[in-house]
Amino acid sequence: MEIDILTEAPQWDALDLEGLAQAAFTEALRDLSLDPDAFALSILACDDVRIATLNTEFRGKPTATNVLSWPTEDRAPDVPGTMPDLAGLLEELGDLALAYETCAREARDGGKPFADHVTHLLVHGLLHCLGFDHETDPDATLMEATETRILARLGVPDPY
Repeated sequence: MEIDILTEAPQWDALDLEGLAQAAFTEALRDLSLDPDAFALSILACDDVRIATLNTEFRGKPTATNVLSWPTEDRAPDVPGTMPDLAGLLEELGDLALAYETCAREARDGGKPFADHVTHLLVHGLLHCLGFDHETDPDATLMEATETRILARLGVPDPY
């Protein structure tokens, strides 16, 4: 998978974000019977200030968050709790942004290794780019089960 990472917050340099993303995205795409080599995704590795600005601009929520996703195309299914249609995906799946401070705080507060938490957020963000969501209970159930299955294959414990 082609991954383009723009690092704005130098704290990210201590983590092998590219390696984590490559493993997470490859496993997620294979789990969904997709060829990882056929796709690309961009990541912005930023801080809380930057992600709060993006969250305000794109979602109207003036706070920091852990991950934001911008899918290239809307693939959300019409029926809650059903799989998105993954046929005919564009090569460029979309863009993600990760906020270092929020991710680090959540990992610390949850007693999770930082790399495991970031891996979960990478899988979560990629699934959003593929049309998964968690706005309704049936959608959340499907998305969380998919995340948990993928993470287990990566050796990451169930985050839920």
